[in-house]
Amino acid sequence: MANGPEVVTCGEAMLLLLADPGVPLDRAVHFRRSVAGAESNVAVGLARLGHGVRWLGRVGADPAGEAVLRELRADCVDVGHAIVDDHAPTGLLMRDSHPHRAIDVQYYRMGSAASRLTPEQIRPESVEGARLLHLSGITPMLSPTAAAASRRLVELARAAGAQVSFDPNVRHKLGGAAQWTQTAGPLMREADIVLAGEDELELLTSQSADKAAEELLGGAAREVVIKHPDHSATVRTAEGSWRQAPHAVPVVDPIGAGDAFAAGYLSARLRGLPEERALAEAACVASLVVQAATDTDGLPTAAARDRALARAAGGGDGVHR
Repeated sequence: MANGPEVVTCGEAMLLLLADPGVPLDRAVHFRRSVAGAESNVAVGLARLGHGVRWLGRVGADPAGEAVLRELRADCVDVGHAIVDDHAPTGLLMRDSHPHRAIDVQYYRMGSAASRLTPEQIRPESVEGARLLHLSGITPMLSPTAAAASRRLVELARAAGAQVSFDPNVRHKLGGAAQWTQTAGPLMREADIVLAGEDELELLTSQSADKAAEELLGGAAREVVIKHPDHSATVRTAEGSWRQAPHAVPVVDPIGAGDAFAAGYLSARLRGLPEERALAEAACVASLVVQAATDTDGLPTAAARDRALARAAGGGDGVHR
């Protein structure tokens, strides 16, 4: 990354304790340790697909923080601008996994190092040379200072000539609808690329997803990707609309699919591929992730993605409308 990273992400990376498959969290005895976090998941996904990626954020000066940074480094994510906080812990989440019932997720992030992110800690050189900044709504919802830091990142990205992508990633445990609308809504409207669920667009704009997409495309957005409840997805631009069916695969653990989808889509667009192809790659990467445990186990290399796309050829192609 002599000339800077291709992509910068910024957010909360946490230590994940994942219960044995199928075991309810309140009955679990054995846990597997991993790393999770919307932006760090996307960072790992893009790095495995061959992109130069930098992750910005804060972790505690504790074993959990050491594990987070070590795991990100192992996937060739640049963490040289990350901050180690001597006075606050790394966030922790515990969850179970099951393909056919709701997942129980418990967060322990109050007062975490990630929530202490401030705009003063975001330096212009951290985004210098980047083509893309990727953010989610989770980071600005952690605290007012983290929200201010997110806004500063967008300003710096614009000054550096980078595009901005945004995934609301709404988590209701972080706040109610009004707070999400006030905090994440303005950032979504600043993005060039929006990746959001139907329900998230409706929540943040108080209108239908289609109307929300029209409004966003009339503003800063160049493309709006809408993820539907049936796991299909549509991308809308000023030039047209394309829809992608989901891949029929056995689901081991559904968590992490959205971040994988974002990594697959953004990788394709960074490589200059059209929106229709980007949707196909996004669906492919997401389908690989849900077939494995943890948020990142199934994130593929570019070669593994291409093999999976070849196997899926002829079924579930995007349809232009």
